Amino acid sequence: MSIEGTQLKRTPLYDYYNENNIKVVDFGSWALPIQFTKLMEEHHAVRKSVGLFDVSHMGEIEVSGEQATKWLNRLITNDLASIVPNQAIYTLVTKEDGGILDDIIIFKKSETSYLLTPNASNTDKIRDWLLKHQDGSVVINDQSLETGLIAIQGPKAVEVVAAVFGEEVRNIKNYHFLQDVSSEEFNNVLLSRTGYTGEDGFECYVNWNQTEALWKAFLKEGAAHEITECGLGARDTLRLEAGMPLYGNDLSENVTPLEAGLRFAVKWDKDDTFIGQEALEEQKEAGAEYLSRGFELLERGIAREGYPVYNDQDEEIGVVTSGTKSPTLEKSIGFVRMKKAAGKLGDTVYIQVRKNRVPAKLVKKAFLKN
Repeated sequence: MSIEGTQLKRTPLYDYYNENNIKVVDFGSWALPIQFTKLMEEHHAVRKSVGLFDVSHMGEIEVSGEQATKWLNRLITNDLASIVPNQAIYTLVTKEDGGILDDIIIFKKSETSYLLTPNASNTDKIRDWLLKHQDGSVVINDQSLETGLIAIQGPKAVEVVAAVFGEEVRNIKNYHFLQDVSSEEFNNVLLSRTGYTGEDGFECYVNWNQTEALWKAFLKEGAAHEITECGLGARDTLRLEAGMPLYGNDLSENVTPLEAGLRFAVKWDKDDTFIGQEALEEQKEAGAEYLSRGFELLERGIAREGYPVYNDQDEEIGVVTSGTKSPTLEKSIGFVRMKKAAGKLGDTVYIQVRKNRVPAKLVKKAFLKN
């Protein structure tokens, strides 16, 4: 497909979108729907019942070998030795100065085999980073073009997944998974109890050629629960309400885990130091100059990415990295990257929203809990 002369990559659901007259747009060089119907309806469906997302643009890279745990642990901030097979872990990949190359989930298939899921825009970068540090002790296999990925999210997601794959899926714990799951129609599916919405749900890694059939199976079994097809617009509002960062907005190579509020994913006492650890230890000792904080606007308006943030002395102290009107909370929320010394939780700052400076309260990024 081509939009304005740009050749876009296609997910395994591309033909389905065409057949059903679903509009796709250029999303990071992929042809994907921002919404199927109305963003608000899709968002509320996930919070109240169940929604279905095509996230096949995400990357999948397998790393295997007798030394896979030790080798990977030197490239990530978290500790793979702390989890068991069939468990997943959230981690960061940092460069030498501590800047974030990507935030990923790693699935521990066994002590010698892992599946890494980079963000779509970073798949090539992470694969090349792995290859750059390959020492012959592991095998690296990029499976991105062979793997479809469907996220099914919401309080009724487990009912739909159980109807397709059997009752055993109910026993999967959060951040755990089943591998090589099969049914009459599907084989070798990896079912993980993970997601990016703040709701219960599953992510289903499936053979590329079986993705559309699985999508339709979920729609059929989910009809009784008013399952809703959801685009990337709702995925963004859902993750923001849940306080989850987005690479390219809130995370980048110029932001460290400590600045991003992701210290929980950094393990300092692993057997081997990881790339970037020395720089992060120095920053921890000195204290980060910048931090990421949540905000809620106190007056009307929507603060978008890139809007400057000021204190009451009209000094620019930061910038909005993510912002939207929360469908659940019916208020404008978001993240700001700001100087640590310029404000603490509970303080009021001022965001330049078009021609107006709108007051905003600094809050924890757990908006749904707030």
